[in-house]
Amino acid sequence: MPSPRRTIEGRPLGASGGNSVPGSPAHGGGGGRFEFQSLLSCRAGADPACARLRASDSPVHRRGSFPLTSAGPAQAAPALPPEDDRMNLNPSFLGIALRSLLAIDLWLSKKLGVCAGESSAWGSVRPLMKLLEISGHGIPWLLGTLYCLLRSDSWAGREVLMNLLFALLLDLLLVAALKGLVRRRRPAHNQMDMFFTLSVDKYSFPSGHATRAALVSRFILKHLVLAIPLRVLVVLWAFVLGLSRVMLGRHNVTDVAFGFFVGYMLYSIVDYCWLSPHSVPVLFLLWNQQ
Repeated sequence: MPSPRRTIEGRPLGASGGNSVPGSPAHGGGGGRFEFQSLLSCRAGADPACARLRASDSPVHRRGSFPLTSAGPAQAAPALPPEDDRMNLNPSFLGIALRSLLAIDLWLSKKLGVCAGESSAWGSVRPLMKLLEISGHGIPWLLGTLYCLLRSDSWAGREVLMNLLFALLLDLLLVAALKGLVRRRRPAHNQMDMFFTLSVDKYSFPSGHATRAALVSRFILKHLVLAIPLRVLVVLWAFVLGLSRVMLGRHNVTDVAFGFFVGYMLYSIVDYCWLSPHSVPVLFLLWNQQ
């Protein structure tokens, strides 16, 4: 006798009898069609509750790899930090070089500030350094040049002194403009006990004493006939004056170095714009009448 046909579950067809409920799995056709239609509606997204249930049952959601998009209002994206608070992960080579140079400058300036206070390593030499500071101040040089100009009785002497006065005034204006533009504070170990300070003297870049030392020393070496020992003494005075600015804690090393450069170039400008009776005769005639 041939064996009866069996379903996929291994039961004979129609073995459930007449007490099977329509729509149940044991029922023949209607239940399968109902489950198939429900599956299609869930996949088509017709039922949001079914979609959320299917997403929550997925292994991807259970692992927490991807957040579930809620059916409610969309959440705002997290605000990015401001530009200043972001970490610069790719600094430029120039920025690294400037920061390194600044760090070396501050470290070296603090090491050389041995006369910054009475309790410093060379505190006993501080009065001598302050006397040297006055020798490079702009006020004594201006007053001394004016006095010599008034006492001079030769055209050559007046010409040289008038150009020296012009150079000193130009130096004061240029240094004041640079200090007001850069606004670099003086070193932290500096004591503000300087001789005759102005509002811009609270800034340190560049060093006015260094610019004046380079300018005056080059001016003297160019227009005065001096013996070799005196010429060496002039150069030594300019160098020690610039060094004393760092030892007193008034300036950093880069302030003095740039000041020397500015003073050296400033004399080139004065020499190019040299005032003479041929270039500005009116000025010399007015001065002669005085």
